[in-house]
Amino acid sequence: MNKKTYEISPYFNHNNYNIFFTNLANPLKIGIILSLRVKEKNVSELVEDLEVEQSKISHALQSLKSCNIVNMKQKGKERVYSLNKDTILPILELIDKHAAIHCKCSSCMKGCDRRRI
Repeated sequence: MNKKTYEISPYFNHNNYNIFFTNLANPLKIGIILSLRVKEKNVSELVEDLEVEQSKISHALQSLKSCNIVNMKQKGKERVYSLNKDTILPILELIDKHAAIHCKCSSCMKGCDRRRI
């Protein structure tokens, strides 16, 4: 596939799409996003929720933060993370709506099995 095949418009920065969807395609980052969808949390709470090493959580948060998928605020010595409510929550709601209407095939249903992640 050459570059012209997937370059639809010179006005879009394809690298932004790659970075954004790579973040959404990563199982750990999706776990963080879904955990933060419930409520804002610090790294220790995410470690407990996801049962993943603190260093991996911190690294994933750094990437999510750089894309403004998550926000961070300082509360004393603690950093508390939350989802970007302006853009990411509506995207998640749209994905949920799409899945409820269109993802009925057996491969989609198997993909929803969290044990396969």
